Amino acid sequence: MDGGMILLIILLVLLAAFTAVFLIRIVELRSGGTSAVVRVLPSPKSEGWRHGVIRYRDESLDFYRLSRLIPGPSVRLNRQTAEIESRRRPDGGELDLMDSSVTIVGVQAGGTHYEFGFERGALTAFLAWIESRPPRRARRRSRWNL
Repeated sequence: MDGGMILLIILLVLLAAFTAVFLIRIVELRSGGTSAVVRVLPSPKSEGWRHGVIRYRDESLDFYRLSRLIPGPSVRLNRQTAEIESRRRPDGGELDLMDSSVTIVGVQAGGTHYEFGFERGALTAFLAWIESRPPRRARRRSRWNL
């Protein structure tokens, strides 16, 4: 075998490993969480949307982009600072990315503005998560913060 053939084999092994990692991540993300599309504002009217999965935690919402291999969420919203600003239906070029039954929710959290595209069930889960947050003044009592 010459050097070119060895290099080709190494590249093929690396490509196979990269593909396997990508597929494992997609399967892992799809197995738990809520599908959604998200974009950070400001952005042009129908651009910047990213497909992914949302996972709810006690104090944060984590959005994992499907096309991102880096571990960890792409977007993290703090539950206490998240505020719903608007609701609308997709229009124009957005209808190429999502169904007309999707509801787009404008959210502001920590000074950053986002839009989330939710199907009906996912919208219900998101609203329940936001509305069930404890009051801002409420804090868990422990022996450390008496």
